[in-house]
Amino acid sequence: MRTQAWTMFATRAKATALASAMMVAAAGAAAMLPVSAAQAQSAATARGLPDFTDLVDQVGPSVVNIRTLEKVSKSAGESLGMDEDMLEFFRRFGLPVPNIPRQRTPRGGQQGEEQPRGLGSGFILTADGYVMTNAHVVEGADEVIVTLTDKREFKAKIVGSDKRTDVAVVKIEAKGLPAVKIGDVGRLKVGEWVMAIGSPFGLENSVTAGIVSAKQRDTGDYLPFIQTDVAINPGNSGGPLINMRGEVVGINSQIYSRSGGFMGISFAIPVDEAVRVSEQLRASGKVTRGRIGVQIGPVTKEVAESIGLGKAEGALVSAVEADSPAAKAGVEAGDVITKFDGKTIEKVSDLPRLVGNTKPGTKSMITVLRRGKLMDLNMVIAEVEPDDVLKAKAAAGNSKTPQGMLENKALGLTLGELTVAQKKELGVKGGVRVMAATDAAARVGLREGDVILQLANTEVNDLKSFESAWAKADKGKPVNVLVRRGEWAQYVLIRPSK
Repeated sequence: MRTQAWTMFATRAKATALASAMMVAAAGAAAMLPVSAAQAQSAATARGLPDFTDLVDQVGPSVVNIRTLEKVSKSAGESLGMDEDMLEFFRRFGLPVPNIPRQRTPRGGQQGEEQPRGLGSGFILTADGYVMTNAHVVEGADEVIVTLTDKREFKAKIVGSDKRTDVAVVKIEAKGLPAVKIGDVGRLKVGEWVMAIGSPFGLENSVTAGIVSAKQRDTGDYLPFIQTDVAINPGNSGGPLINMRGEVVGINSQIYSRSGGFMGISFAIPVDEAVRVSEQLRASGKVTRGRIGVQIGPVTKEVAESIGLGKAEGALVSAVEADSPAAKAGVEAGDVITKFDGKTIEKVSDLPRLVGNTKPGTKSMITVLRRGKLMDLNMVIAEVEPDDVLKAKAAAGNSKTPQGMLENKALGLTLGELTVAQKKELGVKGGVRVMAATDAAARVGLREGDVILQLANTEVNDLKSFESAWAKADKGKPVNVLVRRGEWAQYVLIRPSK
């Protein structure tokens, strides 16, 4: 041990001497630089790295720790599954959730007891006790405990939550609280320094920092995200993303990971979208969204060139729901929607976001390209039915699967064929596209847009081969499914419902 310590000390001494020599050499070199180069070097040195201490003092008291509890519904002695921190990793951070029973009762737990369920973060929205967080932080909780930085604890009431945007609002009975300042996301620039405060792994008031990596990042969810390289881990969920002016510009929500750990890519919900949702939650406890009743897909470069669109933008209509606003307006399968209320649809995900943010009952106009001609169609926006209503209809058999699609209730999947262009774009020979994922499929993390390549160790080329593979599968055991999402593929196990 002594020999090792001495070696380290000697190495440091040599390094110190070498550093001193390098500083002298650098000073001499700087003197030889042209004036403009020397000024640039001096400016870079003066600029240095940002100091976040003032921001922590300013915003820190507005950030809260959120702890959730749930009543035990299973008796002691039942087998245990994964803990909630690990489940949150899989559910929210880009990984399919393994089909393992959720831990609800610690050893020795008794029926009816309230046990810890999960940890998260949040921030004070108003001085009278409204707190914003992620919907997945409070989902399924029987009790929510909010802890302030001064260690005061409050039982919070869930005002409302919205799964589609992953935004929730809770209320604590307190006044004179330090509310955050809401920033302007429009002013946020790529490369700008940002900071996060939260409770990763339950470590309260942890501060991490980084830069904005991208804006308007489409991950397949309802909102375009702010991408950063700020270190975000389980427990950070619901905490604020803060700019250098001390303003909240986002809610930390997800990371992208292939290993389950932080890999330098994290995503935050833009705060302007979150505030819009929170206002509806505070007013009515729910979010009302618009719909026009179309199923859409992306427009590839090849398709755009072939139909005279010029560039790959817009939303390709693959099906029109009967008696929907789109059907009444005359929208047809094969139309490409290029504008909604005058706003250009640059990518397919723009349309549901624009329509969803439109109040039901509003008169709107869409522009479609049909057989080389642009047409303006007027319609009245309808309201999106709540998820529980849609599930009830599906359970009652009232929902009809459109032609060219397949519904598998046991797996919780609604599937559609891949077009030739989609296969070419993904670089696959076959597969089927997930149009909707509920129940068993949703529990393991599948979602709309995923592509299924194999089912029960059998290659899937189309809907017919999927049905054939399913017919041969053992329904009494979890079925392995090879899923393609973006550029990567992974196996998941789906336990069929009975």
